[in-house]
Amino acid sequence: MKKIFLLVLFISPFANSQALRNYSNEFLNIGVDAAAFGMGKAVTATTNDVNSIYWNPAGLVNIKDQQGAIMHAEYFQGIAKYDYAAYAKPISNNSAFGISFIRFSVDDILNTTELIDSQGEIDFNRVSLFNASDMALNIGYAKKMLMKNFDFGVNAKIVHRRIGDFASSWGFGLDAGFQYQTKTYKFGLMLRDITTTFNAWSIDSDTFESIANAIPGQNQEEPETLELTKPKLQFGVSRLFEFGHDYKLTTAIDLNMRFAETNNIISTSAVSVDPAIGFQMAYDDMIFLRGGVNNFQKFTDFDGGSSLSVEPNFGVGFRYNGIQIDYALSNIGGASGTLFSNVFSVKVDFSYFRN
Repeated sequence: MKKIFLLVLFISPFANSQALRNYSNEFLNIGVDAAAFGMGKAVTATTNDVNSIYWNPAGLVNIKDQQGAIMHAEYFQGIAKYDYAAYAKPISNNSAFGISFIRFSVDDILNTTELIDSQGEIDFNRVSLFNASDMALNIGYAKKMLMKNFDFGVNAKIVHRRIGDFASSWGFGLDAGFQYQTKTYKFGLMLRDITTTFNAWSIDSDTFESIANAIPGQNQEEPETLELTKPKLQFGVSRLFEFGHDYKLTTAIDLNMRFAETNNIISTSAVSVDPAIGFQMAYDDMIFLRGGVNNFQKFTDFDGGSSLSVEPNFGVGFRYNGIQIDYALSNIGGASGTLFSNVFSVKVDFSYFRN
């Protein structure tokens, strides 16, 4: 049943007859880097390493040498696999380049569309397996602007999605990000899908027709083959507190905005806002303790009342000689749920290996 539920997530773009979607390419909204997960993803203003290519490409200009990062996570009790890899390097003293790859997949899904043969008998030998996967390649560029402490970055992303042999798509889009910092405050702005990222789907008509005909009395039309992802906006603010020479506390808040009415804690017909709040306590820039909350959602109870769910996050990290290992525990099912996910990531700063 869980894999069937996840399959619905993959094919949901076809459920709406409108090309412009409130929810599309949602795997690109999950996030990357266990350190960011630990802070509740409130990192739009603070991100300043190779992982900035996802969170805010403007942060890439802060890297001093080549950096690489990898991450692995499993969702829905290991059914869905989520992997990420990234690389970035400076181009000059005021510009940098980055590239990343993201893959979210559910493997070995049962294909029961031919379970019943032409005689109306159930034949389990007709059951096969297929995979559903979403992939994205990001290419980012960042540059320091003429205004002091003001940085700009842009991402170009190529998206490929596949649902077994039933359907596949290719898409393209752009993101843009800005950062500005003072001695104690940092500000970040991330504009996602500013070009209304599109996905052009190719559907196997013969397979679709055979599935549609397998359900008596159903007259299903082939879904539209073009979907457009609405732009989204993220605004973040963070502040740094220093305690002596060894302890640093970073606090941050992000406002994640969709231009549609949703069940977010702040929602209107024009825009919905989902806040994210996080912190990081660092000792000697070596040991890190993180926490955060995000995904504030209103939902209706069975008795007609309303409740609020929230996603708590916790993380730790350790850095030594250019290698940083981070871990996060995230409850994607809400504060009262049981779907806790373990996220691991590794970041390498190659400058430490040149001495």
